[in-house]
Amino acid sequence: MTSTDNTGPEESPRGDRPDGRPRRRRKHKPRSQRPRRHDRETSAGGLVVAGLDGPPEEFRAALIGRLDKAGRMRWSMPKGHIEPGETAEQAAVREVKEETGIDGTVLASLGSIDYWLHGQGKRVLKTVHHYLMRFQSGELSDEDVEVTEVAWVPLTELSTRLSYADERKLAAIANNLIEGMRAGGARAPLRGGGSAGSADESAAP
Repeated sequence: MTSTDNTGPEESPRGDRPDGRPRRRRKHKPRSQRPRRHDRETSAGGLVVAGLDGPPEEFRAALIGRLDKAGRMRWSMPKGHIEPGETAEQAAVREVKEETGIDGTVLASLGSIDYWLHGQGKRVLKTVHHYLMRFQSGELSDEDVEVTEVAWVPLTELSTRLSYADERKLAAIANNLIEGMRAGGARAPLRGGGSAGSADESAAP
C-alpha cells in the first residue's frame, strides 16, 4: 500500500513562503497616526445689516457676544444648528432672530466656514453657512441663554470687533457685496430677496 503525505511543505519558523521567499510583514501605524473617525455638524447664520437705504456711515450689523472660558468677550455673527426640514437660509434667518431679536431677509450667500471641534473623546467637523441679510424688523435682545450681549456695530468696525479671522473675512465679503448691490441699483433703495419689499428700519439704530 502506498501512503500519501498531505502535510505539504514545511514552513520555516520565520513564516517564509513555500518557495523560500520571506513573507512581508505588515507595518502597523502607531495609534496616534491612525485616521480617527469623526462626526459632522452643519449650522447656518449670518450678518444682518440695518441702514442700507441710507449713507454707508449708517450701516450697522447685529453681533452677539459670548464669554469664553477665560472670561473674555468673544464677538461673532449669530448662528446655530439647521433643524430637520429646514434649508440653510431658513435656519440662518431663524437663528439670527433667536440670538439677536432681529428679523432679517437673506440678500446673498457670504460663503461657508469649516472648523474642528474637540471634546468628550471625539472630533466634530463643523460647517457653518453664512448669509448677508437686510434688517426687516425687531429690537436687539439678549434673552437667548447662550448669548451674553448683543450689539449694533458699524460695518467699518467689524474688522476689529469680530473675534475670529474667518468671520472678519466674511465681513469684508459683505462690504463688497453691499457696494456692488448699491452701485447696481443706484436708482432704487436696496431691497431684500424675494417679495419681502422695503424694510421697516424704525427700530434699528
